[in-house]
Amino acid sequence: MKVFEEVLTQYEPMISAIIRKLHIYRDFEQYRQVGRVALWQAWKRFDKNKGNFTPFAYRSIRGAMLDEMKRKNRFEDHVMPTEDEVLTEWVEAKGTWAEPWNESLQLAIEKLSRQEIELLKWLFAERRTQAECACLAGVSVPAIKKRQERILGKMRKMLKTPYEEGRNEDGAMGRLSRIEQ
Repeated sequence: MKVFEEVLTQYEPMISAIIRKLHIYRDFEQYRQVGRVALWQAWKRFDKNKGNFTPFAYRSIRGAMLDEMKRKNRFEDHVMPTEDEVLTEWVEAKGTWAEPWNESLQLAIEKLSRQEIELLKWLFAERRTQAECACLAGVSVPAIKKRQERILGKMRKMLKTPYEEGRNEDGAMGRLSRIEQ
């Protein structure tokens, strides 16, 4: 009987292939670990009398990754909205929120230039792609990306939100931290 380390080495490419087939584009290491655990469990449960190990391992690994994806989706349904969602809602509501941190958001947006507000409108209210925004503004896509980062960074500095506590040490340039409701 093989030692599990040998099995893992042999089936590591299968785990990577399943990640690609499921179009997992982030948290690779987490899914790779889920695949390894599923492989180990399959190796422990496998009965030689019932057939070949490879298809059994494939189904086990793929099933575990699908379960993890479902679990993550359920989690994301119960967390605070991301920065993109907050801005989209604000633009759609035309800044009429009554909550204190939303008033701060409104004040921050009012301090932006006309071009910056227009870019936010294109990205979040009209849900245009960065390429479409680049065409409208007459600049390149990287320029739109830089402008978006600069605008969001400027707004983060102006805002004092309940999310502040959840940020990491470097200020988290991407999305606002998610906090369970």
